[in-house]
Amino acid sequence: MHENILIINCGSQFTQLIARRLREMKIHSVILNWDVKADDVKKLAPKGVIISGGPDSVNDSDAITIDPEILRVGCPVLGICYGMQLLTKLTGGAVTSGKSQEYGVTNIIKSGDSDLLSNKNEFNALMSHGDNVSGLPAGFIATSKTKSGVIASIENKAKNFYGLQFHPEVIHTECGNEILHNFAFKICKCSGDWDLSDWVNTTINNIRESVKDSKVVCGLSGGVDSSVSAVLVNKAIGENLYCVFVNHGLMRLNEPESVIESYKALGRQKNF
Repeated sequence: MHENILIINCGSQFTQLIARRLREMKIHSVILNWDVKADDVKKLAPKGVIISGGPDSVNDSDAITIDPEILRVGCPVLGICYGMQLLTKLTGGAVTSGKSQEYGVTNIIKSGDSDLLSNKNEFNALMSHGDNVSGLPAGFIATSKTKSGVIASIENKAKNFYGLQFHPEVIHTECGNEILHNFAFKICKCSGDWDLSDWVNTTINNIRESVKDSKVVCGLSGGVDSSVSAVLVNKAIGENLYCVFVNHGLMRLNEPESVIESYKALGRQKNF
C-alpha cells in the first residue's frame, strides 16, 4: 500500500493543484470531500492531511467544516487559507473579518523558526482571504506575517498542526514547492516511493480483470476524465471498448474534430 497524503476539499479552486504538486514529488494523494468522517480517514492510514482553501467564511452559520475527530487521527495536519482558519477555529483560536483583506501576491516575512517554511526570511506568496486569524489557539505560534501584520503561517509542533494563510501550490508563491516538500518529507516523513506508471499498470490490470470478455460503452466528451478513461480501458480490453461521442453543437471551434482524431490515433476508428 502506498503512502498517502489526504486532501480534504473545502471548495478551493486549487485543490487539484495541491494533489498535482504532491504527485510530482512521487507522493500518492487522495482528494476527499469536506464531509468525510474520521473513521474513513483512518482506514486510509494517511501520513498527513491537508485541509484545502474554500470560498466561505468559517464564521458563517452554514460554513463548511470538517469532522473535528480528523484532528485526532494522529498524523500531521496542514491547513491552507480557509483550511488554516478552520484549523484555528476547531482548536480554540479566533478568526475575524479583517480590515486588511488581501488578494494577490503579498510579501511574507518570517517571524520565528519554522519546520514548514523555507529558509528565506522574506518571500512573495499568493493571498486570497477576507478573514484573519486574530487569536492563536493554545500551543500555536505565528511563524510569519504580512507587512500589514496579518498572520500568514502558524505551527503547533507538539501536535503537528500547521497552517498557511497563503497558497503554496500556485506558481505565484515563491518557495511554494519547497514548503509542500517540507510538509511531506520533513514533517510527514514520506519517502516518495509512488510512481504514476505503477498506478497506470495496476489500473489497466484491474479493468481487465473486472471486465473480462464483456463489452464496454464509454461516453467520450473530449474532456480529461472521459479521455483518460477511454485510453485506460482501451489498453485493458481493446476491441471490446465502444466509445460514443455526441457533438451537441456547443463545443469550441474544431473541438469535435480534435476529439475524433485523438481517438483515431488509438487505432480504433471502426468502433467510434
